[in-house]
Amino acid sequence: MTTATVCESIVEELTQQHGAEAQARAESGVARVAQYWREDDGDFEAMAAFCKEHFIADDTERARLLDRLETALMTTTGHLTEIRRTLRRWTDLRGDDMPGTDDVLATFDPAPDLSEQYFAQRLAFIAILNFDRPDLATMLRDGDQWDADTWASVRIAKWFGPRIPKEVADHAREAGHKAGKWVAEFHVPVGQMIDENGKIWFDTDRKLLAHWLIREAVKSLYGEEGGVTGQRALMRVMGRHIDGTIPRSIMDGTADGNWDPDGNTIDGKEPGELVGNERYETWLSQFHVAQAIDEHCPEYPTALARKFERQREIPVEQVEQLLEDLLSSPVRQGLADLMSSRLGRPLESQDIYFEDLFDTRPQDEMNALVRERYADHHAFQAALPTLLRELGYDDEQADFLGTNVQVEIARGSGHAMRPGMPEYNAWLRTSSLENELGWAGYDTAMHELGHNLEQVISTHYVPRPALRGVPNTACTEAFAFLYQSLAMQGLGITPEADAVDPFHADSIQCMLASCQIAGPSLVDLRTWQWLYANPDATAEQLRESVLSIAREVWATHYEAFFGPDPDHIMASYQHMVAHPLYLADYVLGHVQSHQIRSQLRNRELAAETIRICSLGQLTPDLWMKRAVGSGLDVSALVADTQAALDQLSP
Repeated sequence: MTTATVCESIVEELTQQHGAEAQARAESGVARVAQYWREDDGDFEAMAAFCKEHFIADDTERARLLDRLETALMTTTGHLTEIRRTLRRWTDLRGDDMPGTDDVLATFDPAPDLSEQYFAQRLAFIAILNFDRPDLATMLRDGDQWDADTWASVRIAKWFGPRIPKEVADHAREAGHKAGKWVAEFHVPVGQMIDENGKIWFDTDRKLLAHWLIREAVKSLYGEEGGVTGQRALMRVMGRHIDGTIPRSIMDGTADGNWDPDGNTIDGKEPGELVGNERYETWLSQFHVAQAIDEHCPEYPTALARKFERQREIPVEQVEQLLEDLLSSPVRQGLADLMSSRLGRPLESQDIYFEDLFDTRPQDEMNALVRERYADHHAFQAALPTLLRELGYDDEQADFLGTNVQVEIARGSGHAMRPGMPEYNAWLRTSSLENELGWAGYDTAMHELGHNLEQVISTHYVPRPALRGVPNTACTEAFAFLYQSLAMQGLGITPEADAVDPFHADSIQCMLASCQIAGPSLVDLRTWQWLYANPDATAEQLRESVLSIAREVWATHYEAFFGPDPDHIMASYQHMVAHPLYLADYVLGHVQSHQIRSQLRNRELAAETIRICSLGQLTPDLWMKRAVGSGLDVSALVADTQAALDQLSP
């Protein structure tokens, strides 16, 4: 007897039992069960018995089932989220180290086969038997007509799967942890780095996390006398991080002498062993994990499908076109002219990181301003309710939101973690200087605060628990960028009377930031497309492909404005290694953030933040339509950037 025959028989019996009006639902529900039913779940008779017992035709009873599943899943996953966050805290946070043990704790999973157990213990089968599990095309077409209950039923049905075997899930978790740890620990010592003039720019013990802190160091040298030579040297460091040619002795601290990253010599001599393909071996391990998972994902058979269709819920073609639309926008020439005018020289490759065209101040001055308000991260946390009042939240809102955020210092880059359940806090992780928060830590904290506000609001204020959160990472990035843009306002810095209109300044800086990361996003995407076309690639072949893709993206979208790039900086972002296919969320977040800022021009920040973050997990396009009246689109950002350039022109 075939699966199709069994399904027909089950549907026939269910139709006889519940009436003709139940036939369509029975057909789709039984088909979904059959797609995931395996031999170890039982024979055909067991599947038939299960469907007959658990199929619910009555709408009132299905509503009761939705309530139960919603409560069960929110409770289970919520507590597990908090358990896993706690187990990772020693590897995530700076301070108390216990090498070896901390890694074991970080990779320990108290429910390693939970995804499988949902099916093995029948909970997933009950859900997919009784609730529709629409594909992305259907959600995009019909979602605007669904009420909150329908959306909740869709989210519950799509909660489950794929059925990943425990050994594959264990391997994925371990590989992901190793990749994240490799990235978090790749700090390049620059205390021995010299520029083209032989100048040393940093203290002897200075190390810069690649790529984040190398980029920030480049940005910090704007305005410094002779800073461009230090920037060029740092870009060569960035390039050697990308292509694997940093000397091993520099990385392990055994080098004795000055390192010239341009010629890659130490005191003029050959550098010895190089780091090599570590980066690409780590990157490739992530692809191999994806290949192992692919076999168990009939609905989303590649990492690309899972990222774009299942997680991001935006077709890959739409995202790629959005990136291209940004990078091919005619306003980029005007932006390049403005940047060159501000710098007083032709643009160079490092100037893709030049974003602070307005009201820039020396790093020491900014650190001092932060110190006056927030001596350290504890002071920042204590002041959160006050800060939120200053940003327009009423007393009740400010106290509630501000006291539901816990601030800590991260070992690597900053990040935010949402509460697993309403009973828990959101977690804000930022960086800091040795004995103070500093501007960089505060600026990062404001970014993460945007995430946290979204997280707390979308946990407590959405219409149903199954809709907690926002559609995808880009939506929460929108609020992170929005609140980061308020960092100076949060320090009480007000624009001068003759300053550029803040909205125009934000438009220009948002466009610059979007274009800066759109190129790396294309490299990330096209590398994964190349990997699937070349599934047996070696680390060396991957390295060569990444460098080639980076060169192509630079030549197509950047070289006309910034000149040549020998360092392949389009491939610099370490997200590509630790968080595959994530980078586009930053671009989408910038674009959405600007659309939201446009919406807020004549509205209240606090009220709109609460309204928009309460919409829940719709598709991103529908979420944007309800948030600002139009779907995800770069046209507003491009038009507002042109308007800003027009205002600044003589």
